[in-house]
Amino acid sequence: MTQLNLPDTLHTILIVSAADQAALAQLLARLEFGVQVVNRGDAALAAIADNGVAMVLLDVALAGSARLELLPRLVHAAPGCQLPVLVLSAAPSEEERERALEAGAAGYLRLPCAPEEIVEKIQIELTVRHAWPEVPRATTLDMKTLEVNYHTLLAGSPDAILLFDAARGTPVDVNRNAERLFGRSSGELMRLRMTDLCPPAQPDGTPSREAIDTLLHKVLGGEVRVFPMTFQHSSGRAVDCEIRLVMLDKDDMRLLHMRLVDVTGQRLAEALRAGQNALLEMVARGAPLTETLNKLLVLMEAQAPGVVCTIQLLDEDGKTVRSGAAPSLPPAYLQALDGIPIGPRVGSCGTAMFLRESVIAADIARDPLWENYRELALRHGLRACWAMPILGDASTVLGSFAIYYRDPRQPRTEDERLIRVAVHLAGIAIERTRREAELARHRDHLEELVMARTAELRRAKEQAEQASASLAAALDNLRLTQDELVRRDKLAALGALVAGVAHELNTPIGNSLTVASTMSEHLATLRSRLHAGLRRTDLEQYLETAGEADGVIVRNLTRAGRLIASFKQVAIDTASSQRRRFRLDEFIAELVLPLLAATPQPRPTVRQEIAPDLVMDSYPGPLGQALSALFENAVVHGLAGRADGTVTIAARALDDGIVALSVGDDGAGIAPEHVDKVYDPFFTTRPGAGAAGLGLHVTHNIVTGVLGGRIALYSTPGLGTTFTLTLPAIAPP
Repeated sequence: MTQLNLPDTLHTILIVSAADQAALAQLLARLEFGVQVVNRGDAALAAIADNGVAMVLLDVALAGSARLELLPRLVHAAPGCQLPVLVLSAAPSEEERERALEAGAAGYLRLPCAPEEIVEKIQIELTVRHAWPEVPRATTLDMKTLEVNYHTLLAGSPDAILLFDAARGTPVDVNRNAERLFGRSSGELMRLRMTDLCPPAQPDGTPSREAIDTLLHKVLGGEVRVFPMTFQHSSGRAVDCEIRLVMLDKDDMRLLHMRLVDVTGQRLAEALRAGQNALLEMVARGAPLTETLNKLLVLMEAQAPGVVCTIQLLDEDGKTVRSGAAPSLPPAYLQALDGIPIGPRVGSCGTAMFLRESVIAADIARDPLWENYRELALRHGLRACWAMPILGDASTVLGSFAIYYRDPRQPRTEDERLIRVAVHLAGIAIERTRREAELARHRDHLEELVMARTAELRRAKEQAEQASASLAAALDNLRLTQDELVRRDKLAALGALVAGVAHELNTPIGNSLTVASTMSEHLATLRSRLHAGLRRTDLEQYLETAGEADGVIVRNLTRAGRLIASFKQVAIDTASSQRRRFRLDEFIAELVLPLLAATPQPRPTVRQEIAPDLVMDSYPGPLGQALSALFENAVVHGLAGRADGTVTIAARALDDGIVALSVGDDGAGIAPEHVDKVYDPFFTTRPGAGAAGLGLHVTHNIVTGVLGGRIALYSTPGLGTTFTLTLPAIAPP
């Protein structure tokens, strides 16, 4: 970079941006530019009004709305001249660039951009506007004077630059970048007019001569801006450029400064993106595969002029090549390859599909892979080929994409990029088509499948109805059988209960009846002796016998009365049971005292482990009866004959309003063979010691009936027995 000799009053670069521009400001300062940075439009206008601003760098984010209102105000803010404004955009677009240039911008820079590149653009712009040297008036230009100032700057420019003599229409100076852009030497370029550097017509069909005349007319009219133009390389290749033309008047000569930026790659990239979007849209709407593949290949060939592209498909059998697409080759070429099997020596495409990897044939005329297909390829002018398989997944080959050349050569880096894009898009299109074909097959057979399924469902329905009828009949039979079994169980239970009652009452009643019969005989004997004369000894003997008989009868009838009272407990009288709320700890404490008092010596130790604040809404009468029976069972059966036994009554709250109440002892326990029988009526292991084997039976009925709970037994022989009642805190109604 060189220091410029600007007028003393024009040394300030005004930066209008909210972003950090410290690096750019430092670089400008080293070149002895003044730098002023503002972040508002009004501040920018005020700075220009103070004079001394040579150029403005405007961040498009501060230029106003989409119409960029601040930009033309900045251009015309300096009195008597148009101020050059370079627009900086962090989100560049072609539409925005056009709006900026129409609004009067001297240039449009895409960010991010190195500070050195921005400074170089500033130097070129300011050189063209202010740094043209004074030379003697003449009809020809002094090139030595030009070399000292302008030519040095032109040679170091990163862009292609040509300086035209407007009168003659030929260049008077070019730089090396221009030589490279057109593929011509400076001597050749100096002899050619601008129209000689263009193809006959522009891409929109406008003749190049007409397009150049229009462009020059605008420049001569004072319009300075960037214009698109397509030129032609010496090889015939089209070169898309953005050109900036500035008309300079010097010593009665009109010079045209033309700066060209090659945007071919950018245009190709934009065309590729647009083409990709169009192809994906075609795939999405289900366009025919051949149409999609042809459009894809045309797009790829436009990206690399001179190449010919083809796509071959692999049959669903995974072995046979099928015709795909080759819009730039005669249909006969694809037809000749249709139906051949893939393999390790079947040209580039067949081999690529077989090996599932890229295959390069730099010279078809000599490559052994093309031995059987060489004549076919050479007949169509194909001399080199690079093929890549199109994969659906790691194990599925859909086809192959190939780039052909008409001369022996290796593929270029650009070709590698294009092939990857083409393979990706082709894979999407082919796989979509295959899936649609599969769906079509399903649709074709859908009616048949529905009819078959309907018939199957109809048969299943009939079978279900038959099975339902059979099940209904079986259920009716089961219900009758169940009712009969319940009736029999009730009768059996009633028979067992009656037999138990009869057995238990038979002994006291039989004893009483025997004694009464004996006393009847003694009474008859006494009466017969009364007429003959009753002796005192006979009367005393009778009275003694009568007294003994009376005692036997009273004892047996008393026992019968107790048995009848215990039998009455089997049928729980819930109607006479009073329901109320009570604290469980208080209720247990009141219950234990009479139970201990009625227990003969030796009495066990009673431990009460009742959680406090347990409140129940239940039937205290039946609950007390059940606990009394469990206490009596522990004393009579578990702790019989022991003076150091312990009975533990415990209670605690469970989840969902449930109370666990247990009565346990540390006595003899229950034998395993008796565990399943303890709740049976009249089952007892100590006849005569309890209430005829009804205590646990009555307890079970109370717990599961009136109290609405469950009872569980845990017993270990020699270690004791525990009965646990799981009761709702609020008993069922």
